[in-house]
Amino acid sequence: MASFMTSLKEYPELCLLRDLVRRKKLKTWLVGGFLRDLFLEREGHDFDFAVEKDAVRLARAFAKKVHGAFVLLDEEHGCARVARKKAGRLWTFDFADLRARTLRADLIKRDFTVNTFALDLSALSLDEPFTGAVLRNTRARADLATGTLRMASVRAFKDDPLRLLRAYSLAAQLGFTIDPATKKAVKAQTSLIREVSPERVREELFKILESPRAAATLKTMDKDGMLFTIIPQLRVMEKVHQGVYHHLDVWRHSLEVVKQLEKLLEELKDDPDLAVYLNEEIAGGHSRKAVIKLACLLHDIGKPDTRKKEPGGRTSFHGHEHVGRRISRIVARNLMLSSRERYALEDMVTCHLRPGYLSNFKKPSERAVFRFFRDVKEEAVATLLLSMADQRSTRGPLTTDYDVKHHEQIAFPLMAAYFHKRKEKPLVRLVTGHDLIKVLKMKPGPQFAGILGAVEEAQHLGKVATKEEALLLARKMAGEGKS
Repeated sequence: MASFMTSLKEYPELCLLRDLVRRKKLKTWLVGGFLRDLFLEREGHDFDFAVEKDAVRLARAFAKKVHGAFVLLDEEHGCARVARKKAGRLWTFDFADLRARTLRADLIKRDFTVNTFALDLSALSLDEPFTGAVLRNTRARADLATGTLRMASVRAFKDDPLRLLRAYSLAAQLGFTIDPATKKAVKAQTSLIREVSPERVREELFKILESPRAAATLKTMDKDGMLFTIIPQLRVMEKVHQGVYHHLDVWRHSLEVVKQLEKLLEELKDDPDLAVYLNEEIAGGHSRKAVIKLACLLHDIGKPDTRKKEPGGRTSFHGHEHVGRRISRIVARNLMLSSRERYALEDMVTCHLRPGYLSNFKKPSERAVFRFFRDVKEEAVATLLLSMADQRSTRGPLTTDYDVKHHEQIAFPLMAAYFHKRKEKPLVRLVTGHDLIKVLKMKPGPQFAGILGAVEEAQHLGKVATKEEALLLARKMAGEGKS
């Protein structure tokens, strides 16, 4: 948690930078979000600097001083970044040349008034609180006090269309309200977001998904026309009726699942194992929690293509999870997600019905449970959470409270079993592919995977306990495969 008394001595890197700009006699101002967050007493790890000139050269020199990674962001406009891992977190320091002749004019070109705070780094003493040294900014302080997100100028969004999406991401992160005039400007210029690179869109979207206000923010983005603009594949779910088990169409149901997931996570916030699991980084600084929320949006995206009227008037969506997997892959690629994020997303979408199948039984078999964990792997708990949120969002005339309760009576013990197993030593296979070749004299082929999988399942279920028993089972299966 940041403090109003935060000063240079708490940030050795900033001390080094201050000394560097003093020696180079370069006017340099710390600006933007870090200072905003100080006033809000939020901890920040991202620093932005406005430099009178030679920002790229300054960034290179700073990178050498702190042994950080230098990244050239925009040579033409004089923008560069220094990234440094510290205490297990990534700290970023962005440098940019002034975009106007004066600092005041530069600040007006920024995105929102609450990001127009600035302090002269070279003039700052070691013990002087940052907040006391911030240059006077009446409008920014007033908007910060009322929790208002207001564009810094009428050209804010034309200067950088990503700010259209950033309005929602900042509102989600800070719990702020977008000023009516700003909201009107965002809605009028929504189409400009198509000019922004997918990587930049992805990062703002994930800031929304990481926040505890994702559901409400996504609903607002849907109403304003922003959500279908950045993920056009979502549109197919709109106004697709689902039948008597549901009270919402496919699209509104999907938004409701995000809402129910956030409620569920709030209920489970004191579970330490779950907290670690949800905050694990999948890739690129994106947590598993954020990927689950994206899966909530996409889990039924295959329904429109598989909708079918059955005899008696019942509506079915057979195989929608597999169609959904293919569409989710397209969405993931369009957003430039990493392979690991894409695989996690696809696994959740493909397997989101599996916990429901397990809850069709009073007590699912050990074999069925094993196969669920085997197939979903690290995303088992994520899939269980998605499934429970999905069930809570299904309140049609044929859905009962018993259905929801029983579903969770199956799902919660499975979550506990997953975390318990995670702490155990991994199961060592009794038989490997090498054994099939050396002992059973088999030639490598497609049958290997099936045999090894069956032996592993038997080992897990306690049906084989020694290498000899495992080889006997493997030999029997190999013989059956030949017959």
